[in-house]
Amino acid sequence: MHDDRRLIEGRLARVLSERIAPAIYPESVPLRASMWVAPDEPVPVAEGIAALRTPVEPGTRWGAAWGTSWLTVEGTVPAAWAGRTVEAIIDLGFDGTMTGFQCEGLVYRADGTPVKGLHPRNQWVRIAGSAAGGEQVLLHVEAASNPVIGFFAPTTLGDKATAGSEPRYRLGRMDLAVFDEQVWGLVQDLEVLGELMHEMPEDPARRYDIVRAIERALDAVDLQDVNGTAAAARACLTAVLARPAIASAHTIHAVGHAHIDTAWLWPLRETVRKVARTTANMTALLEQEPEFIYTMSQAAQYDFLKQHRPEVYARVKQAVAEGRFVPAGGMWVESDTNMPGSEAMARQFVHGKRFFLDEFGVENREAWLPDTFGFAAGLPQIIKAAGSEWLLTQKISWSQINQFPHHTFWWEGIDGTRIFTHFPPIDTYNCSMQGSEIAHAARNFKEKGRASHSLAPTGFGDGGGGTTREMIAKAARMRDLEGSPKVVWDTPAGFFARAEAEYRNPAVWVGELYLELHRATLTTQARTKQGNRRSEHLLREAELWAATAAVRKRADYPSAELDRLWKTVLLHQFHDILPGSSIAWVHREAQQTYEQVAEELTALIERAQWVLGGERGGENVFNAAPHAQDSVPAGAAGPVAAGAPCRVAERPGGGFVLDNGVLRVGVDARGLIVSLIDLAQERETLPPDGVANLLQVHPDLPNSWDAWDVDLFYRNRVTDLVEADSVVAEVDSSGAAVVRVGRTFGSSKVEQALTLRPGARGLDIETAVDWFETEKFLKLAFPLDIHADRYAAETQFGHLYRPTHTNTSWEYAKFEACNHRFVHIGEPGWGVALVNDSTYGHDLTRTVRADGGTTTTVRASLLRAPRFPDPDTDHGAHVFRHRLLPGATIGDAVREGYRINLTPARPGVADTVEPLFSIDNDAVVTSAVKLADDGSGDVVLRVYEAHGGRASALVRPGFPTAGVEVCDLLERPVPADTAVAADDAGVRLRLRPFQLVTLRFARSPEPSAG
Repeated sequence: MHDDRRLIEGRLARVLSERIAPAIYPESVPLRASMWVAPDEPVPVAEGIAALRTPVEPGTRWGAAWGTSWLTVEGTVPAAWAGRTVEAIIDLGFDGTMTGFQCEGLVYRADGTPVKGLHPRNQWVRIAGSAAGGEQVLLHVEAASNPVIGFFAPTTLGDKATAGSEPRYRLGRMDLAVFDEQVWGLVQDLEVLGELMHEMPEDPARRYDIVRAIERALDAVDLQDVNGTAAAARACLTAVLARPAIASAHTIHAVGHAHIDTAWLWPLRETVRKVARTTANMTALLEQEPEFIYTMSQAAQYDFLKQHRPEVYARVKQAVAEGRFVPAGGMWVESDTNMPGSEAMARQFVHGKRFFLDEFGVENREAWLPDTFGFAAGLPQIIKAAGSEWLLTQKISWSQINQFPHHTFWWEGIDGTRIFTHFPPIDTYNCSMQGSEIAHAARNFKEKGRASHSLAPTGFGDGGGGTTREMIAKAARMRDLEGSPKVVWDTPAGFFARAEAEYRNPAVWVGELYLELHRATLTTQARTKQGNRRSEHLLREAELWAATAAVRKRADYPSAELDRLWKTVLLHQFHDILPGSSIAWVHREAQQTYEQVAEELTALIERAQWVLGGERGGENVFNAAPHAQDSVPAGAAGPVAAGAPCRVAERPGGGFVLDNGVLRVGVDARGLIVSLIDLAQERETLPPDGVANLLQVHPDLPNSWDAWDVDLFYRNRVTDLVEADSVVAEVDSSGAAVVRVGRTFGSSKVEQALTLRPGARGLDIETAVDWFETEKFLKLAFPLDIHADRYAAETQFGHLYRPTHTNTSWEYAKFEACNHRFVHIGEPGWGVALVNDSTYGHDLTRTVRADGGTTTTVRASLLRAPRFPDPDTDHGAHVFRHRLLPGATIGDAVREGYRINLTPARPGVADTVEPLFSIDNDAVVTSAVKLADDGSGDVVLRVYEAHGGRASALVRPGFPTAGVEVCDLLERPVPADTAVAADDAGVRLRLRPFQLVTLRFARSPEPSAG
């Protein structure tokens, strides 16, 4: 037989798009339309509905960037349409090829009740399922003219202040129309079969069965009367649609989904409305589709609805109660997981899970992070400590170099905790039920032969409006269809339970889930990262001193303020805010927010300290770090011991030599460190002819994703900043030896202070940069005379090791990586740590010298200057602090990392303050001291083993206790742990490497007076 498949395929494509799909709405009448433009920011619904309108019609230009316009459409259902399904079609000027990132609308009835959202693939509003004829139609649309921000081209559209006032859109079709469900069903039938046909091999009989069925259906369609012949055409397809899938077919668990970035190419205020539009859509769809299940993560987004759109939130709560709208993930936001500190990462789960428990009675067992840019190795323990056991992610499929070898696996963290993890083989978190996606999932699934189930988050994200009725219809046809994977609607928990039961012995992946892409998010938008780091440590201090004041002085504990401030900081850890990949508006507001957070937390800290410390002007300072500093115990207030002044001498050949009896530092006339000697070990830190404190500038134009990416070829060109405008030295009033260096380069300048303090084991480097470069990358380099095949970088509740070599493509891909407060490079018996107060990105390379020695160079990443999506990224003034520690152990790195971020620098007070807890082993580090969240007055202590070894410690409470419990992160009792034993002396801990423990101490009742 002659092969005419291509002919049939071409016929299907044309007839479906040009004749059948347009016949879905065979009759229509125009709606009358009028519009009011809000003068500035969005207004309340009642105000928008009541405002005076101006008539408009299709083709009218509307919508300045970031504006809000209220559109009203009115009409009457013709009497001739009685008994037929009628819908309003409202096209705000959508580009159907983009499912998000453009204008959007939320439809309201005359009384202000929300109906549904309007989006590019979702422009309809159901008026009547069976019209009586004569119905009056009156709908209001809150239309947001969010601009289309094209990728990678510098744009001023990312901030309302620079976006201009030109209209961005033209109104399109605004009609009442008859909806022909039979034709609509024919479209779904043909699309499913046509897409399935294209994904099948060419020779199986099944493909030819589909071809011939489609041919018969197209023959049955009268192109002059599609509506009258659609039923006959569908009858031709019944048999091929009814053929069941083979028993071994892969099963895809679809869950309705709309990944909504909490901020990205829009500000936070617009996310509130995006969530309202999408959830209005989804709750309406749930009412119409009994098998459909929808999931939404990010407790903060539910809270947006609760605070700003209570009428939509009421619908969500009802759908949650029915089990159809599923809160997922148990986190406050889908945060970045590389950069948030230990306690902040824990609080993402504390606040997220508690919100879902309090609002809905839902306990999440899964973490849901489809779009996060890689996963820190400390995360499994945190997930488990929060009472969860599963993780879903997707983004690893974006990796540039290596293909991840598993889709369902155990992920093992630094402490040995394992989390059952799924990485959907469909390779998208915006599945639209296209045949190509469904077939790819089955082909791509790496656990074939061992497992047969995968998950597909289904729906248009961001501005796309979520799952559509078309997706649900296509899923129904693929529920049990020969040649296709089976598709079922399910909850995340339902999928995970089924997958875990099926796959009892999955493969194990140990360590971080590194994304081989978006590496520059560890550096971009330095102010945002500094705001986060500072906020995290201020929150630690505020909880510590407020809890101490509550226990010691019966002061009120500011629970509500701390709860609100924590949620603000957690919100800004979203995976496009903290990573620096949002528009200028987002980061401008983030900087303002961090300043306000710092002001409020500083006030809380000082209030507690004055309560504890008595009169101002004394000699005692507060130490919030987990180790003693300058003779002040951890968590206490006391006097600082002064050390002998440092010495400064001129260096032969120019420059200066600094000496404090512990270190001797040589700084040349260029302001570069040419010698750093550990006097106790008589060891030089730098390699022969090596110079440290070397600022280096690289060109930085990645192939794509400007704010997100740095490509390895950036290293091919480098400019070393070796010329100095000034190099001067002094011994300051504290006895510290300081060398001050000034440089200019390009359009920027830098001033550095190299400070050696009395008795200090490290050299402080403060770098103040006025940065006005474009598409450049600024690094601060420290070459070290160390031979090591691995190095340590701090992560949540511990550290991980990364190779210093590039033996394999996996190591080669990690050319930019994350650290928290320190990196440590060591040989047996001697090492060097570089600690910081606000930088996260770094790189580490090694070379072998002519003398046979190894030079290992660590470089801190300071600043970038991408132009998209913020054309002025990082421009302005910045200050970075680093401390270089020769002879450092891992324990020294941990201690000094806390010290540089929690320096005891508060104004002196008269009274000493004893700590609430003392711990007799520095390897057991305090992460948090606070009062319990339930208002009971119990004191919560969270500790972890920080050195990577076994640790025994005695925890002594400094207040009368009535008992102690081991708890999870939500401060709920957990089964007894053999690592914890309480006796009269305190609580004895025997911890595994990096083990995290939360202890809850009940306080003894206060003795009654008299």
